[in-house]
Amino acid sequence: MKPTIKVALASFGMSGQVFHGPLLKVHPGFEVIQILERSKKLSAQLFPDADIVRDFNKILENKESELVVINTPDALHYEMAKQAINAGKNIIVEKPVTQKSWQAEELVKLAREKGVLLTVYQNRRWDGDFLTVKKVLEQGNVGRLIEFESHFDRYRTFIKPDTWKEEGDEYVGVLHNLGSHMVDQAYVLFGKPEWVDARLKIVRQGGKVADYYDIRLEYTGFSVILKCSYLVKDPGPRYSIFGEYGTFHKWGIDNQEEKMKSGKLPVGDDWGSEPEKVWGTLTYEKDGLEFQGKVQTIPGNYNAFYNNIFDVLRNGAELAVKPEEATEVLKILEACLESNRKRKAIAL
Repeated sequence: MKPTIKVALASFGMSGQVFHGPLLKVHPGFEVIQILERSKKLSAQLFPDADIVRDFNKILENKESELVVINTPDALHYEMAKQAINAGKNIIVEKPVTQKSWQAEELVKLAREKGVLLTVYQNRRWDGDFLTVKKVLEQGNVGRLIEFESHFDRYRTFIKPDTWKEEGDEYVGVLHNLGSHMVDQAYVLFGKPEWVDARLKIVRQGGKVADYYDIRLEYTGFSVILKCSYLVKDPGPRYSIFGEYGTFHKWGIDNQEEKMKSGKLPVGDDWGSEPEKVWGTLTYEKDGLEFQGKVQTIPGNYNAFYNNIFDVLRNGAELAVKPEEATEVLKILEACLESNRKRKAIAL
């Protein structure tokens, strides 16, 4: 077996505890050797043999670590990623890779010059519902696409205290938090849109950052609608596909995050699978006959992200989440902000 990849985590907050920590723990190709925690020692339970450090420079100076995960608050991504690249580290950056596209472009250029890996943790490319949506579109039973609609709704009436996600400028809030997932998924499916029209709001009482968006992406011949609100008590479909000959609806959301939040490790043959009661429904017409039935959800697989990272670093495989794609997603998010400010559609 090829040598393990020694990893350092730049923080152990929500993303470290729920995503990166468990995924790295179960992968035999990685060994977490350093974790940055400013004051606590939460990571000791999952990684008892790793060193807990209080200063990011300790990670940069460690010659053993080959891969650094930048999973800190968004505003810190750019500077920390730049420091890690200059230190010769391969890096994974939490989405969004940076707050602004020019910062991402600079990191892409710098990583290329230094000959190191730069990628972005876009785990929702491996949501089971999204993988199923891709399959439905590829099979083409709905016919020519007319409209694609995606929702990421929550019901959260309160403002969570003491978190950077609830205070700040226009780069803080659901657009860069959840919108970076939804726009990335649209980009994977359909590429760069021609027009962007977006509206952002604060819908919760006492809120300071946008907790609602309605994004319209226009392509030749079809539209994409991406919506999010923190005040949706009874959500509708997560995904809807409307085609010339058929319709697909998928309710619910991928269960991997909730399982890992509850302390479960991402292992087992049934990991990422869903019960039949939440499978999507497909109705379409073909050759004068109408078909209606359920579409079994493809099991979600967040492990695929780190499988790819290992294959890239040890076997020379193609990178699944390219930083150039993350840069294009940021440009679409920037167009959303501009559209909201000007109250008009923006051409890309």
